[in-house]
Amino acid sequence: MSTVDQKHFKLSLIVPMFNEENHIAKCIKEVQKLSVGQNFSLEIILVDDASTDKSLLIAKEIAAQNPNIRLLQHEKNQGKGAALRTGLIYASGDFVGIQDADMEYDPMDYLILLEPLLDGRADVVYGSRYLKPQTRRVLYFWHTWMNKMLTRLSNMFTNLDISDMETCYKLFSRKAIADIAPKLKENRFGFEPEITAQVAQGRWRIYESAISYNPRTFEEGKKIGWKDGVYALYCILHYGANSAPIIMQVLLYFFIGFVSLAANLIAFVVFTSFEILSLEPAIVVSIIISSICNYLLCVAILFRHKARWNTALEIFWYAFCVLIAAIADFALTKFLISSVWFFNAHWSFAKLISSSVGFIFNFYSRKMLVFYERKKPPQK
Repeated sequence: MSTVDQKHFKLSLIVPMFNEENHIAKCIKEVQKLSVGQNFSLEIILVDDASTDKSLLIAKEIAAQNPNIRLLQHEKNQGKGAALRTGLIYASGDFVGIQDADMEYDPMDYLILLEPLLDGRADVVYGSRYLKPQTRRVLYFWHTWMNKMLTRLSNMFTNLDISDMETCYKLFSRKAIADIAPKLKENRFGFEPEITAQVAQGRWRIYESAISYNPRTFEEGKKIGWKDGVYALYCILHYGANSAPIIMQVLLYFFIGFVSLAANLIAFVVFTSFEILSLEPAIVVSIIISSICNYLLCVAILFRHKARWNTALEIFWYAFCVLIAAIADFALTKFLISSVWFFNAHWSFAKLISSSVGFIFNFYSRKMLVFYERKKPPQK
């Protein structure tokens, strides 16, 4: 069972806003209805992300009249993720949730999201827009398709079975958000896949509840676009791949290997075609460029940077593994070609075997030595 006193607890809702002068007053009015007749107190944390319209002025007037509303302000626009991080720092509730200022979501749905937390079944509850059929406003196919596709990709790397990763409505226990919040880095809409990856890696108990959704058009002020979708894909890989199921990590390392090979070949062709370097130096420099490319991609989209070592030691062990792999590849290829067993086989067969062994060694040396991370036990 939950350790929170169900007879009286505190719910904090963080409301990030940027140029929402047409919605913020109505939003706060609807959110305040949430605690009417309920057995909990409500804390509303407004975070203005350097709005250029009258949003901040309206918010100040509302906050001055309501002691349960706290107004925070960014001097420079940083993005929704940054506004949420600011709000999370100051939230003091037993449970902490997120409420967009644009009124696409119904705050009363939080009464449903609270149930698994109060029953002690969950540490985190997501409000899903796709769990049940309902009367809904029909808008953009590609926007919905992108949301669902990003959710599926996120699930592949987090090994969760979430139906709506990109939902605004996420509700956390105090214990869960206290662990997750200090790790968050994303300033914009990368916040959603990042925090979902943190939930999965923390092994928090997660539930979903169906919620209503009334989307607005871009003409009405919707801000997310296709570029945010592309960046969300990067965030899924960057924050989720290091703890993904092994098959997903191997597939991603195949991609990294392919790109590194392409970098090697392109560099070699450029150096030799334009006579920048002679043959032997071109080979060496191309291998170095390929290794740098491999390292940067490992850090960017697969393994966690500085998980075990500081940067200098991490690079040292990475270079050491590359050197061992190169020596082993050369020795194994030469041995297989000269072996009696391979006497009638083409040399490429020997190279295929040595390359396969090298791929396995490269992957596991990076995973278990260079970028090693200990797994966390499940939360109780």
